Amino acid sequence: MTVVLGIESSCDETAAAVVRSDGTVLSDVVRSQVEAHAPFGGVVPEIAARDHLQAITTVVRAALSDAKLSLRDVDAVAVTHRPGLVGALLVGLQAAKGLSWASGKPLVGVDHLVGHLLSVFLRREGEADTAADVCFPFVGLLVSGGHTALYLCHGPRVEAIEELGATRDDAVGEAYDKVAKLLGLGYPGGPVVDHLAARGEPASSPLILKPPMAHRESLEFSFSGLKSAVARHVAAAGVPANDESMAHLCAAFQDAVVKTLVRKTLHAAQSRDVRSVVVAGGVAANRALRAQMRKACDARELRLHVPSLQNCTDNAAMIAYAGAVALTDGKTDNLGLGPSPRTALPRQTRKGRGKRRPTG
Repeated sequence: MTVVLGIESSCDETAAAVVRSDGTVLSDVVRSQVEAHAPFGGVVPEIAARDHLQAITTVVRAALSDAKLSLRDVDAVAVTHRPGLVGALLVGLQAAKGLSWASGKPLVGVDHLVGHLLSVFLRREGEADTAADVCFPFVGLLVSGGHTALYLCHGPRVEAIEELGATRDDAVGEAYDKVAKLLGLGYPGGPVVDHLAARGEPASSPLILKPPMAHRESLEFSFSGLKSAVARHVAAAGVPANDESMAHLCAAFQDAVVKTLVRKTLHAAQSRDVRSVVVAGGVAANRALRAQMRKACDARELRLHVPSLQNCTDNAAMIAYAGAVALTDGKTDNLGLGPSPRTALPRQTRKGRGKRRPTG
């Protein structure tokens, strides 16, 4: 069975993992940079790249050690080379190239978004093994700090994945972080807003927020309006003065976001006559999204697959697995492989204003 070392450095996590081609995770090491970026309320690309440079060797060594393997025991080195912050990507990419060249092992470049969509196939010790239940085709909702899109996945390869609709402005995780910053809740904002929302009621919020593009059949998203509505409210009324009001406001924001994500995902699955749904990415860890998506899918007899919390956020295990899939197909890359801020997945959604795509 093929064993792959994966390296991930697309944003603010330095990660390395060793994974078998059946999805079994032998090791998974992630070094977060949250503390470094928190004072700025978001990721600073220059800080991210420097931190990756300092941590990458230690993280790779730890991944191999935890797997009780050496570099000569792996069959290939997989690395995220797109999309992401170019300076951050370069660190992981150069490390992977060095390891590939020194060991004579094949190098495999992986698209970060493909890694997320395949994260449901990972198998971890101590967790329920649900990977065998996932089958193609499925509609994948990818939700994270930098990406929000719906994909029709006929298979695990780039050419088998079709974008159905994406955000025209802010990614959903970005919207969470911006709203949290407006409310003085710190960074990262998603977990804090999710926690507070669980204690609030949308109907009791001082600001009533409606799901964006609710009247449209389009599979595209827009979240900047919700953020702007919160900004206008804070400018006029100030930050909520007590925990109860804050919880209600967070609940209203989250309710509008989650309803939008659930409705469009179900519409995508039903319009394409697909019976399986996958939710992946960092925002897939959101408790309200997981619960409401489960309830909606059960009501329509759709099979829902959501990665474990450990597999939702950026990690190298999903990169190693995606690399193993590519290696099985005979796909490898040479040392000329470069970074890119853009995904290899064909993009259909137009950013900003303008004529929208036809109904999905």
